[in-house]
Amino acid sequence: MFKNYFKIAIRNLWKNKGFTFINIAGLAIGLSCFILITLYVIDELSYDRFYPNAERIYRVDADIKFGGNQLSLCTNSDPMGATLKKDYPQVEEFTRVYSSEGSKLVRKGNEYITEENIVYADSTFFNIFSQTVLSGDTKTALYEPNTVVISETAARKYFSTPNAAGQTLEIDKKPFKVTAVIKDMPQNSHFHFDFIMSMKNVEYGWNNFLSLNFQTYIRLKPGTDYHVFEKNFEQVTEKYILPQAKQLMTGLTTMEDFRKSGNMLSFYLMPLTKIHLYSHRFPEFEANGNIQYVYIFSAIALFILLIACINFMNLSTARSVNRAKEVGIRKVLGTGRKNLVTQFLSESTLMAVISLMVALAITYFSLPLFNNIAAKSFQFNNIFNFQFFPFLVALPFIVGILAGLYPAFFLSNFKPIVVLKGKINAGFKKNVLRSGLVVFQFFISIVLIVGTITVFKQLHFIQTTNLGFAKDQVIILNGADALGKNDETFKNEVLKLPGVKSGTMSGFLPVTSSRSDYSYSKEAVMDPKNALSMQSWTVDYDYINTMGMQIIKGRNFSRDFGTDSSAVILNETAAKVLEFNDPIGKRLYLNYPGQDSMELQVFTIVGIVKDFHFESLRQNIFPLGLRLGHNNTRMSFRITALDSKPLLSKIQGLWKSLAPGMPFSYQFMDDAFSKMYRSEQRVEQVSITFSILTILIACLGLFGLVTYMAEQRTKEIGVRKVLGASVPNLVAMLSKDFLKLVAIASLFAFPVAWWVMHKWLQDFAYRINIEWWVFILAAFIALLIALLTVSVQAIKAALANPVKSLRTE
Repeated sequence: MFKNYFKIAIRNLWKNKGFTFINIAGLAIGLSCFILITLYVIDELSYDRFYPNAERIYRVDADIKFGGNQLSLCTNSDPMGATLKKDYPQVEEFTRVYSSEGSKLVRKGNEYITEENIVYADSTFFNIFSQTVLSGDTKTALYEPNTVVISETAARKYFSTPNAAGQTLEIDKKPFKVTAVIKDMPQNSHFHFDFIMSMKNVEYGWNNFLSLNFQTYIRLKPGTDYHVFEKNFEQVTEKYILPQAKQLMTGLTTMEDFRKSGNMLSFYLMPLTKIHLYSHRFPEFEANGNIQYVYIFSAIALFILLIACINFMNLSTARSVNRAKEVGIRKVLGTGRKNLVTQFLSESTLMAVISLMVALAITYFSLPLFNNIAAKSFQFNNIFNFQFFPFLVALPFIVGILAGLYPAFFLSNFKPIVVLKGKINAGFKKNVLRSGLVVFQFFISIVLIVGTITVFKQLHFIQTTNLGFAKDQVIILNGADALGKNDETFKNEVLKLPGVKSGTMSGFLPVTSSRSDYSYSKEAVMDPKNALSMQSWTVDYDYINTMGMQIIKGRNFSRDFGTDSSAVILNETAAKVLEFNDPIGKRLYLNYPGQDSMELQVFTIVGIVKDFHFESLRQNIFPLGLRLGHNNTRMSFRITALDSKPLLSKIQGLWKSLAPGMPFSYQFMDDAFSKMYRSEQRVEQVSITFSILTILIACLGLFGLVTYMAEQRTKEIGVRKVLGASVPNLVAMLSKDFLKLVAIASLFAFPVAWWVMHKWLQDFAYRINIEWWVFILAAFIALLIALLTVSVQAIKAALANPVKSLRTE
């Protein structure tokens, strides 16, 4: 029986090659998109789940609102982890990771290499984050100072073998013993370290609960509800943080006093498995994903697959006239409805299996492009892993049944007498379901078009808005501290080069770079009401001019004023928080804990700089102060040269002469700025790609529908031509019903598209408005594409010889 079904299915598919090609092409593209996006979604949801007891591991996060500033931190104080373990038996283990010192120089032969993925960690790190050990022992690896655990990549890079335990590495000109080599951390981890140094090398602390610079992870005992455990942070705050805060601020008796002044200090536990998709705090080890994008891409994958299935349903029911006599004859000969349904489902499943084979081929060739867009490194064999393969096997049967179910029941329901008399009408107008499915297809297409245009406009706004500084034509030299005492000499020599306009030396830049937050006050004694919490950047005399910033009140730092070593320039936001009538000449006080006692520094406000964006446009501009000092971790030069390559070659030559063996690393500020929005750029690329594919699949279905509609109306077209109807009139007649459906789809799509993109834009503090013309443009694009698709076949039908049409009928 099934062999017979298979033969009939093959014969029908081969007989209707056009129908078969359109259906297989649409299903294959839809399945390929579905497979690629499903791979992405599964990968995004798998982050950090491979660690033992991952469901019991949490990071201690902090939210702070103080002195006009608001911080969402993924770091905590030096003693927080040890305190939680000591005071609360629910805490099974803790570890800290410290990365505030940034990149380091690692020696290889006579040269030094800048390494970015380098941190300090407690000896308990591997108790929580178990790693595959290739040599050495992670259990005792970080007990002693001057010890380091390295990745397999680092071991092969510096020792040409993973068996490097016991070897010595020179890091920042200090010897470190390699105590273990671990396998490279999996891609689906929220951090990737190549060098993990002993925390005993960190000179930090004095049990300071007010300085939050450590990523602190804890593992709770089984059965502990982390939401309940979070309530203990109020006790920790009162017992440990409040006494130290009292040393800085007068008038502070309880944390309630702190909150009544409009301030806030809260601690939370972030589950390890949620960090990648739900955490966007400062300073994350790496750029995380976004659960919104997982939802969006999941919806896109599902909708693309649905559109492909809808095409099959529409084309199968539309060509029912071609199968009507077959159904009628088979029913007369005694074939039951069940057998007919099985026959048609067999055909749809066979087509889905063939489509899957084609989809796998498309996936294989498109995977490198998808990896590039999504910043992943999927291999084709990932499709056949134990998680995905069973679903892949079931997919064509699920799709085949879903897509074929309605056509099967529709066709098997034909009455043989009506069919054999030729009275069956499968015309377009009378099939409400088919019209609804076409509306749904273009509804999805228009939503995606609106989304793509909105993402493009927001990214364009980011690139073109006035940032408060000039990001173009600025070269940033990283690791300039490698110059040592030659830094000023190097800077002056570069400034002599033709094409260099100005230069500055500072690790603090309005793109991803160093950050430093301090709490100042308007009076010598701080209280919760007179405090100002702000970014405090060390810069030189040429910083503001080189960055293209604007002093709107007072003056810039000047070598003519010897007192500028204790001067500060505030941004507009900081000046507003202070509420001085005239801030110029006013003093700010900085109390910070020294090793033995509190130390007080006094700064005089000499200028106000126009607000500039020093974080992503997702965030508001917060208070910031610039202080004069020496910070040579980076140098930045504003250039006028149109061709930067010869200039960079000369700068590199100067570098090699003054810092032999040290790595020369540079980037352009506009590129560094663009990297801050890499995830949005990927969303734009993915949106464009899948919008095009969605429209392509919808148009394939539309093309097939018009083809079969034209076949059904061959006699009518011939009669109309004989009676004098023009080609444009016939094209309009065949097209107008489809274009009406696209117009209806637009009306449904507009509010949904507005809601989705409005929600997406809420992630940006500075954002565009979604203007009315975006929706009109999206509808116009959809109508135009639909018109072109329909017109190709409509014109062909209208140009056909009416004599042949009528003779055929």
